[in-house]
Amino acid sequence: MMTKWAAAISVAMMSLAAAPADDPLLRPISPEYAQRWLAPETPVRVFGNTFSVGFGGLSVAVIRTDAGLILVDGGVPQGVPVVEANLRKLGFSIRDVKLILSTEPHWDHAAGIAALARDSGATVLASARASVVLKNGGHDPADPQAAVLEPFPAVTKVRAVRDGERIRLGNVTVTAVASPGHTSGSMSWQWQSCEGKACATVLFASSLNPAAADGWRFADHPERVAMFRGTFARFRKLPCDILLTPHPDQSGGDRKLAAVRAGARPNPFRDPASCKAYADRFEALLDKRLRDEAAR
Repeated sequence: MMTKWAAAISVAMMSLAAAPADDPLLRPISPEYAQRWLAPETPVRVFGNTFSVGFGGLSVAVIRTDAGLILVDGGVPQGVPVVEANLRKLGFSIRDVKLILSTEPHWDHAAGIAALARDSGATVLASARASVVLKNGGHDPADPQAAVLEPFPAVTKVRAVRDGERIRLGNVTVTAVASPGHTSGSMSWQWQSCEGKACATVLFASSLNPAAADGWRFADHPERVAMFRGTFARFRKLPCDILLTPHPDQSGGDRKLAAVRAGARPNPFRDPASCKAYADRFEALLDKRLRDEAAR
């Protein structure tokens, strides 16, 4: 008969065996801060071949093609299991993902990419400037937020793409749209999505938020202001029927997703003025920041 002591040892050993091994690519980054973004959300079709598999405050999108899936952004490491579970809820698998597109090399959108790339075997695509930062784990001394950004797991293999480059997977073509400002290498991604004969141009935009660490002044960096101005002007002219943004609340995406889940018709995401409104909102914030800097 097993003694109580032996039984306790056996239970302890089984618990240790069942405990997950430490995975350096999934170690949480700033978990208390990041929690504000990670409200669980039911994955949902946004329109046609485009799905949301992210969180209440952090967007991750999936494009279905006839040759596999394209994932846009990766969230944070502690969110990777949820993203993969959300794919399964839609009937997909992480192994179906063939491409991962990065909008910006900040930890809240890119820190989960290394794990997602490993689990899927997918190719990661980013702008040339962002590729360097993804490979070094988030270090960019020129970034306005450099002093407050968290390092993240390096993405070992990244394919750099140029502005306007068309990336094809199966029956879907995604176009890279350079969107510098928030980071030097920010990239937005544009594709066509159809439901029957109704088609829409979808843009998963990079952030346009003129955020900076304390003490960093846009007035001292006219080249950064020029980046933003060029991107704002470009967004106002882009074909843009459906806009997705890295944080849904930047463009009302949180409300629109809730409406889609509730079965709203017509589709609340369809708004050809959405990219212009997005640019207008954040150019107004940049102008305010510049005025505030001048007043100090």
